[in-house]
Amino acid sequence: MNHLPLIIKREYITKVKNKSFIVMTILSPVIMIALVAVVAYLSQINNNAKREVSVLDDSGLIQSVLENTDNITYSFLSNMSLEEAKTLVEEQENYGLLYIDNSTDVDTLANHIKFYSVDSPSLTFIGSLEDKLGNYLTDLKLERLNVNIEQIRASRVRVDIAQESFVGEKTSKTDSIVKLVFGGAAGYLLFMFIIIYGNMIMRSVIEEKTSRIIEVIISSVKPVQLMLGKIIGTSLAGITQFIVWIILGGILMLIVSSVFGIDLMQSQLTQQELINQSTNTGVIAFEVQQVLVAFSNLPILNLILAFIFFFIGGYLLYSSLYAAIGAAVDNETDTQQFMLPILMPLILAVYIGIFTVIEDPHGMVSTLFSHIPFTSPVVMLMRIPFGVPIWEQLLSLGILIGTFVFTVWVAAKIYRVGILMYGKKPSYKELIKWIKY
Repeated sequence: MNHLPLIIKREYITKVKNKSFIVMTILSPVIMIALVAVVAYLSQINNNAKREVSVLDDSGLIQSVLENTDNITYSFLSNMSLEEAKTLVEEQENYGLLYIDNSTDVDTLANHIKFYSVDSPSLTFIGSLEDKLGNYLTDLKLERLNVNIEQIRASRVRVDIAQESFVGEKTSKTDSIVKLVFGGAAGYLLFMFIIIYGNMIMRSVIEEKTSRIIEVIISSVKPVQLMLGKIIGTSLAGITQFIVWIILGGILMLIVSSVFGIDLMQSQLTQQELINQSTNTGVIAFEVQQVLVAFSNLPILNLILAFIFFFIGGYLLYSSLYAAIGAAVDNETDTQQFMLPILMPLILAVYIGIFTVIEDPHGMVSTLFSHIPFTSPVVMLMRIPFGVPIWEQLLSLGILIGTFVFTVWVAAKIYRVGILMYGKKPSYKELIKWIKY
């Protein structure tokens, strides 16, 4: 008799009714949103902090450049020495002192600008200050050389190489970034799902084995059915948890943003800096347009279907190995010797995907690892946005499914013997013997 549906139902209900499962399902998004909110709030406070900077300009050339902003106020000092200015700034507890040496030569002046402060100043602030002073001194030097600055600016040419395939499909540099983001997110999600819920399956098998409940269950259920039931039931519980996390996390983000006025997506740059960048260069609008075009070029349907099949295939493959490990040992401490061979292919897949797919998605390394079943779920998901032929995807999926069937058979052999073994820490040599039984 096929008891698989009953085992799946039992595993699912047992997991979702477990108090720790319910608590973590509710607390995890709360803790995550709280951490993000705290970071965003602190960043918001940091960006909105009022800073007063004193300026001692002995050259008399820089005063017109430094204009006050919402967060930075410049106060110009005169008729005092550098030491007097430093003492005054320390007493007033200002953010710092910007000192420009007395020189009429632009190159000399550029190398004699100093900023004095109690603590190290913000990198963003120093970088912005260097850009302002550098641009102004460059223009000043060109004027002294009798060079027409407007002509130079008008003569600058921005090269944007248009990319197009031989069949007429238009792409851009942004396409590669968007494709890597989509592929990387899919691969990383699978990686985390396998680690989190694979360990859950392994712990479930160990608990039932140590409590001797398994001896009763195994008398009426085939080991393969019991193992698959645990894998599928735990997977459904994990999917349920993920859905709750997404819904609850979205609700909490809206509540935190509206009630406390915290922008959870706030950038490290201030709003004023973003406005300046957009008005001066027009980069933001252009980049948004490029992202939209890149998104429209993605094979969305292919990505969704491939994600479903490779996600399921990769998860079932590794879950069967986790179940076999759980059956072979008596406690979680003994699992450490068997975990490394499982985790290494997953870690390797992530690194291969990040460091080779973006550079050459159709190269030998990327193609090879997208067909090796223990790395293909991650690497192939990263390659598909760059355009992988359907036959190649089906070949990789076929190899993955075939390996899964073989792995289930091997894992079931270990499961059948190991589930009733107690008090002995098995070695790899003994596991091979169990497979031959």
